[in-house]
Amino acid sequence: MKKGFLLAGLVCLSASVFSQAPAAKKKLPYSATNKTVKVYVTEKGSNKRLAANGELKFSSNPQPPETETVVFVDPEKKFQTMLGIGGALTDAVAETFYKLPKDKQTELLEAYYNKTTGIGFTLARTNIQSCDFSSGSYSYVSNSDKALSTFDISHDKKYRIPFIKAATAAAGGKLTLYVSPWSPPAFMKDNNDVLHGGKLKSEFAQSWANFYVKFIKAYEAQGILVWGLSVQNEPMATQKWESCKYTAEEERDFVKNYLGPTLWKQGMKAKKLIVWDHNRDQLYQRASTILEDPAAAKYVWGIGFHWYETWTGAGQNFENVRLTHATFPDKNLIFTEGCVEKFDFNRLNDWDLGERYGLSMINDFNAGTVGWTDWNILLDEKGGPNHVGNFCFAPVHADTRSGQLLYTNSYYYIGQFSKYIQAGARRIASSASRDKLLTTAYMNPNGSIAVVVMNRTDEKIEYSLWIKGKAAKTVSEPHSIATLVVQ
Repeated sequence: MKKGFLLAGLVCLSASVFSQAPAAKKKLPYSATNKTVKVYVTEKGSNKRLAANGELKFSSNPQPPETETVVFVDPEKKFQTMLGIGGALTDAVAETFYKLPKDKQTELLEAYYNKTTGIGFTLARTNIQSCDFSSGSYSYVSNSDKALSTFDISHDKKYRIPFIKAATAAAGGKLTLYVSPWSPPAFMKDNNDVLHGGKLKSEFAQSWANFYVKFIKAYEAQGILVWGLSVQNEPMATQKWESCKYTAEEERDFVKNYLGPTLWKQGMKAKKLIVWDHNRDQLYQRASTILEDPAAAKYVWGIGFHWYETWTGAGQNFENVRLTHATFPDKNLIFTEGCVEKFDFNRLNDWDLGERYGLSMINDFNAGTVGWTDWNILLDEKGGPNHVGNFCFAPVHADTRSGQLLYTNSYYYIGQFSKYIQAGARRIASSASRDKLLTTAYMNPNGSIAVVVMNRTDEKIEYSLWIKGKAAKTVSEPHSIATLVVQ
């Protein structure tokens, strides 16, 4: 047989074989056809709190008129993955918890961590050594112990460690926990005080880096897995409570030369290291200074931020979050702390407590934030305990005089996100045609879509949920937040 005929035969045979192979299954675009929408609402002026509020049906609506208020959702456009939503488990939380009757302890754990009857928290933060929300200042080492030979977490075994274990069990055995220091021991600082700011002395930089490792190993020896850590809580604030200051350059160099290398050498490369952990106002400046140095950036998982830039009288600065995400898309943004300050027992029913949470969470998620952590999940009837009188609100307060739990609407507003948006969900495009409605949306791992719609106005607003030419009509009541679950 001639060579040309042989090649032609092989080509024909090859084509025949490949033509019989099954074609790759083409993914069909998302369609809302035959989907239903279950609505859950929290609403001022009613008793509706995370309440089932009926079902909606889609009908064809290829082009909504501009006179109609619409929430547009595009499941084909996906963004960041949800790490989780949760709150801080401080000394104050644990101490208050153990003052409650047993049945109320069970109620609280289920309220926060049960995925069916509660709001399904999956994320947590706790303090390394004391913070303002401790009954007093304390350290894990004796004074002047640079070698950390006296390191001992016995203090935490009374309340905090048992509580974190109970919370983890209530969450189904897994809780994504990260840890943050408020201050190094006094002898390591230039003001010889854990309070009132001060700076880490350079001669203690390695000892302080070793301290984080000691803490993580000690907690993990107690059966508490530590997912990550931040370098320093609020490193630009001189507070009357535990605090320690770093400039951006100082934090960068501590990460680059001490903390990052120490974690990696100790087999903790997988621990997620978070920088900044302070307000949104200086978020971009801090991130750029640290992340533009590759030798520091390689150790950094993400940038943490708080919402207290409002102390100046300004609003919450979401634009800095968006800019930081756009500039450093390979690093993660995580909200690490927020609460309403200046506790007043008479304000426990104020509706604006929850609306502050809703405003922040929607905007932070839309700006690229992967996780959102409230401050204390539980405080007492005084907004503490707090050893410097810095009393604050929590979503739930325990009245230790009566043994009752008092739920603010912040609990329900947070729950409108955490109960219906699962860890591992992908944020998808969501936009309201009127700024009177705020919205964000996620596609869960099970394929359901959770669309959060918040109305901070005094108006009742009729609107349509619109997905790819299909629309479902509904109403947003004044001062309400709703989650629309499409499945």
